[in-house]
Amino acid sequence: MKKFVLTLSKYFPKTHKRAGESTDFIKKLVCSLSCPGDCSICDIDQTKFKKIHTIRANYELWTKRIDQIQKGEARLSIRYWSGKPYNSPQVQIHELDKYSDIGIQKLEFSASGIIGMIRIDNEFPDVSIADIAVNDGLSYLDFKEWFKNYDLSKPMAIIHFTGMRY
Repeated sequence: MKKFVLTLSKYFPKTHKRAGESTDFIKKLVCSLSCPGDCSICDIDQTKFKKIHTIRANYELWTKRIDQIQKGEARLSIRYWSGKPYNSPQVQIHELDKYSDIGIQKLEFSASGIIGMIRIDNEFPDVSIADIAVNDGLSYLDFKEWFKNYDLSKPMAIIHFTGMRY
């Protein structure tokens, strides 16, 4: 069976103000998948500390991949680098298949970028960028900094790990 790999960053990238600091994405993802409500075993407040989706460039590519997963033709392996990215083995955190709640939505930014209006699946949602940032495992300021070098004129993919949708 085909397997697609999606890596999560353990640390903020060199281009970020918080470069080298831990993102806690692995813990946030595991806790979000293990206990979607209040989760005392994760010792976190789920309203402020979760990773229920990731946002990626190349919406068209990810749409094709998620479609294959939902049809049972592929799986998504969520991983992180054990050491230096691209120079160390990857460690699998979780695998999603057609029986999971995996999904995708199209995220589009206005000409103003992250500070402007957004559309999700061609509609203007009743959700803020700050809410999307939190669900992505970041604060609003970290989210803004993370995506500062992305081409926001092109649609982005919100890859959902849970059944939540906007």
